[in-house]
Parts: sequence; structure tokens; C-alpha cells
Amino acid sequence: MILVTGATGNIGRALLKELHARGVGPLRGLTRDAARAAFPEGVEAVEGDLAGTAASGPALEGVRSLFLVPRLGPDADILEAARQAGVEHVVLVSSITVQTHPHLGPAAENLAVEHLLEASGMARTILRPTQFASNALMWAASIRGHETVHAPYAETALPTIHPADVASVARVALTEPGHRGRTYALTGPEPVTARQQVEAIAAALGREIPFAEISRRQARERWAAVFGPEAADAVLDVTGGDVNDELLKVRDTVSRVTGVPARTFRQWASENADAFR
Repeated sequence: MILVTGATGNIGRALLKELHARGVGPLRGLTRDAARAAFPEGVEAVEGDLAGTAASGPALEGVRSLFLVPRLGPDADILEAARQAGVEHVVLVSSITVQTHPHLGPAAENLAVEHLLEASGMARTILRPTQFASNALMWAASIRGHETVHAPYAETALPTIHPADVASVARVALTEPGHRGRTYALTGPEPVTARQQVEAIAAALGREIPFAEISRRQARERWAAVFGPEAADAVLDVTGGDVNDELLKVRDTVSRVTGVPARTFRQWASENADAFR
């Protein structure tokens, strides 16, 4: 039994689809609302929240492999419950900022979960993706309203990753030998700027989208209300304010692990154009 947490999220949904398409099973997806999960036929939907120990028990029954999105609840308790339930292998989604920006609060939080997993005694595969292509959904309301998209650091090019590529690497790690004990830094196939991302979305929609660069101060005023001041500063640092060679580096990990080239941002934009219409 493989349990996928965050099963209705960008990665979890794609992971369940890939596993099911390849006949892997049995599969279980954890969701807060089973009625709206729309899992592939044959995937067991378990309704619950790993924040509560009562929910983790039924979800983990019979599970031998776990795909874990952190901070869905108390990670120490979740990992201990998994260990006691007999889980043998955990594939954990962490972040590339653990190695590029270890001084930032969110990176330290991810590293702490990595250490918890390492100390658990369960086999582990750690995925450290860079910025997600799906972060562009923050512009969806402006684009749908035919308004100007505002973004800081418009010319900073990051190797943004398609969430489905994280899912593809997770699928291989869960089902094929040779990946236990490994840590994978994951990026997209090429650097792409915020301006280029908006241009790709515009091409997918078949219309122009006005774009304007804003200052860090302006962006922080907007994002602090959404993420909180500390998290807003961290996001601004890793999107252009404090970039380094490690963050900018394009890695071929996705293609090496999966045997398939990593998906481009343009592909993500084409697949998700309806979100911006």
C-alpha cells in the first residue's frame, strides 16, 4: 500500500495519476474532503487530516510506502505514527533552499523535517525542488481581470519546475530500486524570468498580458499581508533578492531519474491556461 498525502495538491494529484496509470497499487490518497477528491478509479480515498493522530491511524493502516508533504500537521508525530504503523519507505518533499538558503526560516523548517525522517529509522528519499511553475497562479486573478501583472525581479531567471516532474521523480522513487537513501535537487530544464512566464501564459491564452516590474518594497507590502513579513522576505530573497549560483543552476536530475526530459514552463502554461481565462 502506498499512501499519498496532499493528494489533491499539484504534486499529489499528478503522482496518484502516474501511479494508477502504471498499474501500481494498492493506492490510498489522504484528503480533507473525499467527496471532492476525484481520484482515479480504484484509488482509496481516506478523509482526514494528519494534524490529528486519530486521522493518521486509519490512513496509515497497511501502508508500506509514504509520500509525505511536510507541515500538514506535527511532522514528528506523523513520522512516529508512520514508523509504528510499519511504513518502510518515506518520500519527502523538502526544498532546494535547504542547500541554497539554509539561513532562511522556511529552509530551516524543511531541514528539521529531513532530520526527523533521518532519525526515524525508516528508509528515505528526499526531494528538494526549486520554485514551482504553479506559483504563477498568484497572477491568475489579475490575468482573468485583464489587469497588469506586477512582479519584482522581473529579469531574474530561475529554473522553475513543473509540479508533475516532482511527482514523476516521486513515482520512480516509490516503485523502483536504487533511490532509498538518496537526496535529489530538482529543477526545470531552463531558466525562466517572471516576464517570460507571463509571456508564456499570454501565448497560451492567445492575447497580450500587460506586465510591470515593481520594487522589493512594493512586493513586500503585498506579500506580507498574505504570507506574513518573515515568509514574504524569504520568498523575495529566493525569487531574486538573494540569488546565488546554486539557486540558478539547472540540474538534469528529473531526466536522469525518470528517463524523460523535464517539462518546460511553457508546457505548464499551456496545460493550465484555463486557470487564467
